[in-house]
Amino acid sequence: MTKRLIYIIGKLVSRIPLSVGRFSGKLLGIALSMIPMKRTRVARENIQKAFDGSMEKAEMNKIYRKVILHFGQLLFEIPHIIELNQGNLDKYVYFKNEENLIKAIEKGRGVFLLTGHFGNWELMSAAISLRFGSLSIVARPFDFQPLDRLMNSLRTSFGTELIPKQRAMRKLMRAIRQNRMVGILLDQNVDWYDGVFINFLGRSACTNKGLALMALKTGAPVIPVFSVRQKDGRYRIVFENEVRLKRSGDKTKDVEENTALFTGVIEDYIRQYPDHWFWFHMRWKTRPYWRLPDDFYQSKDAALPSPHRGVKRT
Repeated sequence: MTKRLIYIIGKLVSRIPLSVGRFSGKLLGIALSMIPMKRTRVARENIQKAFDGSMEKAEMNKIYRKVILHFGQLLFEIPHIIELNQGNLDKYVYFKNEENLIKAIEKGRGVFLLTGHFGNWELMSAAISLRFGSLSIVARPFDFQPLDRLMNSLRTSFGTELIPKQRAMRKLMRAIRQNRMVGILLDQNVDWYDGVFINFLGRSACTNKGLALMALKTGAPVIPVFSVRQKDGRYRIVFENEVRLKRSGDKTKDVEENTALFTGVIEDYIRQYPDHWFWFHMRWKTRPYWRLPDDFYQSKDAALPSPHRGVKRT
C-alpha cells in the first residue's frame, strides 16, 4: 500500500510542468531550511570548513541558500524520469564532449564513469542510459523500503543494472569485462579499511580505493562526467577527458595517487559550482586517528598501545 502511494505521488509530481515544479521546489527548500535538522546543520558546517579563510561568511551563507534551493528543485525533477524518452530527452538535458565517452567505449575494455552526488546525478544516470545504453551503477539502498523500491524502478527504467554497494567488486569487474559503462560516485565517506585518506576541500577524507584498484587492474578508461544546471532549467552533461592514470609499479602508492587524482576532479567541479554538491553528507566522518586523552596512560585500566600511535576509528 505504501509503495503504491509513493508511486502515485511520484507519478503526479512527474506531470507537474517543470517550471512549476522547480518554483515549488525552491519554496519547499526555503521552508525546510527554517526547520532545525541535523543534516542542514551538517551542510552549514561543511561549507564553512571548506571555504573558511578564502570566503566571507556572507558568501558562504549565500552558497548554503543556493544549495537548499537546488536540492528542493531536485525533489520535483527526479520523478520526471518516469516521463523520459528519446523524443523529449533534450527537454531535460544536453550532452557536451560526447566524443570523449564514445572514444572510451570504442576501446572495448569497458568504461568507468567517475562522478559524485553533484547536480542531478539521478537524471544524469537515466539520460546516459537512455542515450548510450549498457550502464551499471553502484547504489546504496534507501533505508525506507517503499522509497527504495520506487528509486530502483526509476534507476532501472532504461536497462541500467543496479549493483549493491556491499561486496560490489566482483559484479563491477564482470560489467567491465562485458564492455559496459560503470558509474561510480566517489564522494562519500568510507571506513578506514575500505579507503585511503585524501585531501578533499582542505581536510583529510577517507575515500574509497576501489575505483583506483579496478582501473589499474583492467586498464578500463576513467571518464569524469557531471551535470550542471543551466539558466533554461536543463542540465548540461559534460564528459571530461579520460583521466590518465599514474603507474609507478608501487601498488600502494599508485592507489593513493590515483584516488587523489579522481578526488581532485570532483573537487574542481565543487569549487566551480558549490551549490550543486550534496553538502549534507558527513563526508569527513572517518578520521585517520583518534587522539588519546592526555591522562590515558595514567589510568591503571588503560590498554597499553604505543604512546606514539593513535587509535583508528570511524
